[in-house]
Amino acid sequence: MATTNLLNTHTTNFLELVGKGKIFRVPPYQRNYSWEEEQWEDLWNDIVELRGKAGDRHYIGALVVEGKSDREFLIIDGQQRLATLSILALAALHVLNGMAAGNRDAEANRERSAGLRRRFIGEKDPASLVESSKLFLNKTDDGFYQDYLVQLCEPLNPRGLPKSNRLLWECFRYFRDHLVRDQALGQDGAVLATLISETVGRHLMFILITVDDEINAYTVFETLNARELELSTTDLLKNYLFSRLRVPADLEHLERRWEALLATVQQERFPEFLRYHLLCEEPQIRSQRLFKLVRDRVRTPEDVFALVEALERRAELFAALSDPGHGYWIEGPDARPYIAELLLFRVKQTTPLLFAAWERFAPGDFARVCKLVAVMSFRYTVVSGLNTNALEPVYHRAAKAVLDGAATTPAEVFRYLRPIYVDDARFEQDFARFSINTSGQRKKLAKHILGKLESDASHRNVDPETDPATIEHLLPENPTEDWEAAFPRERWEEAAYRLGNLTLLEAAANRRAGNAVYAVKAAEYRNSAYAITRAIPEMAAEEWTAALLGERQRRLAARAVHLWRADFS
Repeated sequence: MATTNLLNTHTTNFLELVGKGKIFRVPPYQRNYSWEEEQWEDLWNDIVELRGKAGDRHYIGALVVEGKSDREFLIIDGQQRLATLSILALAALHVLNGMAAGNRDAEANRERSAGLRRRFIGEKDPASLVESSKLFLNKTDDGFYQDYLVQLCEPLNPRGLPKSNRLLWECFRYFRDHLVRDQALGQDGAVLATLISETVGRHLMFILITVDDEINAYTVFETLNARELELSTTDLLKNYLFSRLRVPADLEHLERRWEALLATVQQERFPEFLRYHLLCEEPQIRSQRLFKLVRDRVRTPEDVFALVEALERRAELFAALSDPGHGYWIEGPDARPYIAELLLFRVKQTTPLLFAAWERFAPGDFARVCKLVAVMSFRYTVVSGLNTNALEPVYHRAAKAVLDGAATTPAEVFRYLRPIYVDDARFEQDFARFSINTSGQRKKLAKHILGKLESDASHRNVDPETDPATIEHLLPENPTEDWEAAFPRERWEEAAYRLGNLTLLEAAANRRAGNAVYAVKAAEYRNSAYAITRAIPEMAAEEWTAALLGERQRRLAARAVHLWRADFS
């Protein structure tokens, strides 16, 4: 079978990318232009930092294209960056033309403008005198880009434009204004032309991935975008940190430590790890700003190694927080069950506090903090379902207090967490209404809750991971018509997953009970080894109704209040 070159990857700069008559087209069905000031500012700051540094290069990510011919390419991923750089070049042409119109080195600036246009934008058609383009955007944006931006014409009513067209225009204005405000760039055409042709054209680098058909192009595209934020942030950070070093020995040393760090935390989870590390010091960090924050904080080789060393100290714990079986818990076995609970509850906002508590507290007190945040998470997130956006600032303050010495005991930590501790009355009320679907991952959570309630009722440990009990629905998930008298048909789905309708039952008994009428089920419950199950026929001897379900759940809620309670409340 013949082989073909399905994938070609190499590093290129902006000038090489759009040179030699190449044309790039965004497929008409691709997303619209969406970059805003945050992304424009990041790009502009990168360019300003590179300005005048002839030996420096800066990677701005991957560009995935499908080759339609030697000269024409479809942009599969990277259109936002390519469009923005083209608009920056157009803004420079506008400024140069303004200089020429104002008789500032008029002839030279007209030549500079024409030269930059040929290099980065396209050439003028000799018959129509209309400027052509090297870049064509999607169906929504291309008309505005070609008719207004490429021609350097201002739209009559920018506010009436579609959102993506308006963003294109605002992008043009953003760079035009920055170029004009810069004293050197706004006054000297030679300096401005150098910025575009050299700094932007030669020092901004792409990883160009070229594939030879649509199927392969989208395979690459989906692979990159499946974890778009994580991969791009990790690669950007690595490139930046390595760019701060100049000594070969330092680069080799950092390479070894970087690879070991990623092996511990896993590359796809590295941005999450970095964000929680920084949240020990910063009250709020958006994932999209991670790279910018690190760039602002890390300037020197000393800064690079200080950051890596700090990350190394927390890397193993970060990995262990996602694995109750991790060897890390040999030193702190008392914390293991609460780590498992946080994973089951899918709560991660506690991570900065756990970093801090592990570093400052003895193992026993660390375990007490783990228990505290597990209880708080169960009340706040699992049962009451409150807004999780409020959690990170509170956990940040608690983590910082631990690291700064303002909170030296678990009880003092609780003082900082009290704003997110759901009080007993609210928790009991929410628990009395709590429903949980028993399929998939939620099945483990349901069994965990029932196991805890059973342990409390029977005074014996019921480990939901090893206990052979199954989850029994008193009102079956698929009731027969016999149940209509006690439960209206329209209430079946709602009632079936109320916690008061769930209990633990031996597998054989569960099979015998099945979808049978309540009298058959109650006979199985009376013989069960589980205390919470034996109690059901005591309160509902002859029938199971919506009112009895509610009463049972209220009793379970009263038990839950003291079972899931902070030691310090």
